[in-house]
Amino acid sequence: MFRFIKIILIFFFLQTFVQADQKNLDQLFQKLKSENNQSIARSIEDQIWELWTTHNSDNSLTQMMSYGTILMNNRNYDEANRIFTKIINADPQWAEGWNKRATVYYYQKKYKLSQADINKVIELENRHFGALSGQGMVQIKLDNLEKALDSYKKVLEIYPSNKAAQTLVDEIEKTIKEETI
Repeated sequence: MFRFIKIILIFFFLQTFVQADQKNLDQLFQKLKSENNQSIARSIEDQIWELWTTHNSDNSLTQMMSYGTILMNNRNYDEANRIFTKIINADPQWAEGWNKRATVYYYQKKYKLSQADINKVIELENRHFGALSGQGMVQIKLDNLEKALDSYKKVLEIYPSNKAAQTLVDEIEKTIKEETI
């Protein structure tokens, strides 16, 4: 009986923690959408990434995420892919596992696999400006400029002061216009 009560208490504690993270994330996205100061917006972006890359209940998954990211940054893509796949298998609802693996696939030039993982990220977190930016990059590689343009415009709906997305929207629109002339 005591074990059952302990399990219920842990469940409610984790639910409260998840709800608090979601509330923080919602508040950060509201701030990000209205912030015009690039420096402040970047700070908000960093806070969002911190929440995204920290698992809400399993520190070992957070540690695996950090290790996989180090591997990816050091171009050890096969091992990073293995780590991110392990994270996805452990918690398929954690969008960042999918996002990091999508990034690895992009670096490996496996654009369709990258897009498939990006689709999952966006299904889990439709405000994921990182995945949407990645989708734009994938679609450029797949020579689908209209889809890339749509992706970057979605980034700007979420994160209006994102200079990279603003520049890419301008460049893609210019390229599309030139191609149609």
